[in-house]
Amino acid sequence: MTVRRGPVEQDYIIERVQALFQCRVLWSEGRPCLEYDSKEELDKISEYVKANFENELLDVFFTAVESLPIE
Repeated sequence: MTVRRGPVEQDYIIERVQALFQCRVLWSEGRPCLEYDSKEELDKISEYVKANFENELLDVFFTAVESLPIE
């Protein structure tokens, strides 16, 4: 069970996501955009943010995009 102690800074949530998951945060016009490798990873990140911070993923990130394969 998550104990909510008040609002959590968006930057803190972004730091935790980057530390725990293999993803990147890109910045577009000062807004964070999540770059993820697979749909499964995106689902895990989304579940983590909701369970631990009571936020939807797109309330933290402007958008989420799948990584392009390296050619």
